[in-house]
Amino acid sequence: MVKIQSEKTNWIPEAFQRSAQTIAKDAVKRFVKNNQVIGLGSGPMAAAIVKEIGKISSDMKKTLQCIASSTQIKQEALSGNLTIVDENLIPEIDIVFDGADQVDSKFNMIKGGGGALLKEKVLHSAAKTIVITAESFKFVKSFNRSVPIEVHPFALYTLQNKLESEQVAAKPELRTLNEGYPYITENGNFVLDTVFQSIPDVRNKEIELKNMPGVIEVGLFTKLANVYYKAKDDNSFDAIKL
Repeated sequence: MVKIQSEKTNWIPEAFQRSAQTIAKDAVKRFVKNNQVIGLGSGPMAAAIVKEIGKISSDMKKTLQCIASSTQIKQEALSGNLTIVDENLIPEIDIVFDGADQVDSKFNMIKGGGGALLKEKVLHSAAKTIVITAESFKFVKSFNRSVPIEVHPFALYTLQNKLESEQVAAKPELRTLNEGYPYITENGNFVLDTVFQSIPDVRNKEIELKNMPGVIEVGLFTKLANVYYKAKDDNSFDAIKL
């Protein structure tokens, strides 16, 4: 059954907005240095950090090169007069700033609520340092939300059937726009928001799904970040270093 995509991915809940701004200031002060290649994840938490990078001195900004994971974050970066470069510099990424839809007790993540999971995972895979920011309620013992799976349109119905099979026992739903049309990623693919009864081994599930023909990328992120910022609703935050 097709489900209208209603998840809000372009805003930070009001109770967390001040802590998100404080985190952005702390992250930029601690991690942004001259002559870096910076990967920019997508979503509101990443956008808050991009805005803060845009406030640094012009001389320092001139030494930075940024790679954006989505058009949304690219526009945010350009509005702050940051230099956007192409994917040729991905192997040289010094740091990635990104958000997360959920973080489990082992610091695996679900990402892709905004649809940029493919480019985000590529940036993560190449980065020397990963910094994640998320609201406190997104830190959970075990995942309890759907996993975005980016799929090639040619394989949509085959993958829906495979995910619904007794062997996988998942519930995939095609992400759609409010008008009912399929949501299409910037890469020209569809997204299946997929509910699993449980995911006891996140790494194995990521590999299992990636091995299905037609799956482009999976919103299970098992490469651990270096720092996780947990934004709280009292304007404070925790910084968890691994």
